Amino acid sequence: MFALEMIDISKEFPGVKALSGVNFKVRQGEIHALCGENGAGKSTLMKVLSGLHTARTYSGEIRINGEKKEFYSIADAEKAGIAIIHQELALVKDMTIGENIFLGREPKKRGVIQWDELYHNTAIWLERVGLRVSPDTSVSHLGIGQQQLVEIAKALSKHTKILILDEPTAALTESEVEILMGILNQLRANGVSCIYISHKMPEVFRLADSITVLRDGQTIDTLPGSSTNDDQIVSLMVGRELTERYPRVPHQPKETVLEVRNYSVWHKEKKGQKVIRNVHLTLRKGEILGIAGLMGAGRTEFVSSLFGAYEGKFEGEVLIEGKQVHIRNITDAVLAGMALVTEDRKRQGLILNMDVKSNMTMANMHRVSRYSVINENEEIKWGQSYVQELKIKTASLETPVGTLSGGNQQKVVIGKWLMSNPKILILDEPTRGIDVGAKFEIYNLMNRLIDQGVAIIMISSELPEIIGMSDRILVMSEGQFVRELDYHEATQENIMASATGGR
Repeated sequence: MFALEMIDISKEFPGVKALSGVNFKVRQGEIHALCGENGAGKSTLMKVLSGLHTARTYSGEIRINGEKKEFYSIADAEKAGIAIIHQELALVKDMTIGENIFLGREPKKRGVIQWDELYHNTAIWLERVGLRVSPDTSVSHLGIGQQQLVEIAKALSKHTKILILDEPTAALTESEVEILMGILNQLRANGVSCIYISHKMPEVFRLADSITVLRDGQTIDTLPGSSTNDDQIVSLMVGRELTERYPRVPHQPKETVLEVRNYSVWHKEKKGQKVIRNVHLTLRKGEILGIAGLMGAGRTEFVSSLFGAYEGKFEGEVLIEGKQVHIRNITDAVLAGMALVTEDRKRQGLILNMDVKSNMTMANMHRVSRYSVINENEEIKWGQSYVQELKIKTASLETPVGTLSGGNQQKVVIGKWLMSNPKILILDEPTRGIDVGAKFEIYNLMNRLIDQGVAIIMISSELPEIIGMSDRILVMSEGQFVRELDYHEATQENIMASATGGR
C-alpha cells in the first residue's frame, strides 16, 4: 500500500493548464524526488497536496494510506499528516524557537499558555533534529541552516507522516547540507515519507529511493533512484538530449575594461572588521571571469560594493577603460557601464507584484519616458523585445512577475540590466534555483554577450558551472583572492583546496 496516491490530478488557471492528469505515488518511509523544469507543475502539485489549492478547485483524487481525502485548507492537510517546508522559510524572526514551533497550538490551561510545557516539548523536538540551541532563542539569531531545522522540527511536532521539502538546500552551506541529509535519512528510517524537490542532481541521487519527472504539467516517468542517472533524468525533464551541459565556446579576450587596485570593504555592522582585504582584479573585454569560494568568503560583498549597492564602507581604485571612477551608489555604477544581477532575485532584483514590462524597464526609465512621463508604447516595445530575445515564458507583458517560474524571473532580471547596455555584467549566482533547461539558455546568452564585447564576472557556488563557463577563475578565501586559474587547469579539487586554505 502507498502512503500517498495522487491520481489523475488536473488543475487549470485562467488561460493555463498547470497540471494534466498527473499521477504520483509515494511509499511509506521512502524519499521520493520530484524533478522537472521550472513551470513543469511541481509546485502546483504540492500546493494541491498541502491544501493550498483546495478540493473542488482541481480534478482527480488524493489517497492517504488508501483512504480518499479532500483538503479544504492547509489545516486539513496537516491533520492528515502532511507538512510542507517552502524554499522561503515561514518563521516569525522576532519570536523564539518554541513560539514558532507551537504557534497557534500553544499548550494552555484555562486559557493560559503553559510556557514551561511549551519549551520542554520544544527541546524534545530540537533534540530529534539535532539542533543544540536553547528553545527560547530568538529565530533572528539563527543561521539559515538552523532555521531550516526549526521548520523540520515544527513539521514533525504536528506528527507529520509525509514531509514535502521544496529546494531545501538552496541557501545552505556544505556542512548544513550534510546535517540535513542525516536528518532525512533518520526520518526515512522512522517511517516518514519525504517528497524532495531539488534542481541539484547530486543530492537527488544521493537521497532518492524513487524519482518522478514532470514536464509541461504531465507525469513523464517514475524511476528507481538506484537504476537511473543524471543524463537520463535531465533528458526526461527537458524532452531532449543535452549533450553538452556547459556550452563553452572559444573566447578571444581583448583590452582590459575593468581594473581594481588595493580594494577593501568593511563589514556593514562590525566596525573595524574588513570582509575584503586589499584585493586586485583585472577583467578584459570579451571574457567570463569566474569567482569561486565558500559561503562567507566575501564574494557577494565584493561585487555589490563595486556596484555601489553595499551598505558598508569600501575604498580602493576602480578603473573602467583606463579611467578612474568613483562609484558611490547604483546610479554611478550604471552610468559607468556596470550591471549587477544579484543572488536574491526576489528580494533585490524584482518587484514581484509589478508586471513583466515594468520590472524590465524600471532601471532604464530614460529610455521609455520623456519629461518624467512614461511612454507606454516605448515600454511595451522594449519589454517585448527582451521577452522575445530571452525566450521568457509569460502570458503577457502585464503578467505579475511573481507568478513566473524561477528561470523566467531570472531572465526578466537579466533583461532589465541588458537594457542598460552594460560594458561589465556581474552575475551573482545566476542559475540558483532554476532548472537545467533555463540554465542552458542563460549560458548561451552569456556566450552571445561575450561575442558582443561585454565583459562578465560570474560568481557561482556550483563548481562544475564555474569550470564549465569561465575563461579564468579567481578563488576567494577569507576576503582575499588566493589563486588564479586558467579554465583548462581548473578542477573541483584544486579550487576547493584553495578556497579552504590549502594549496
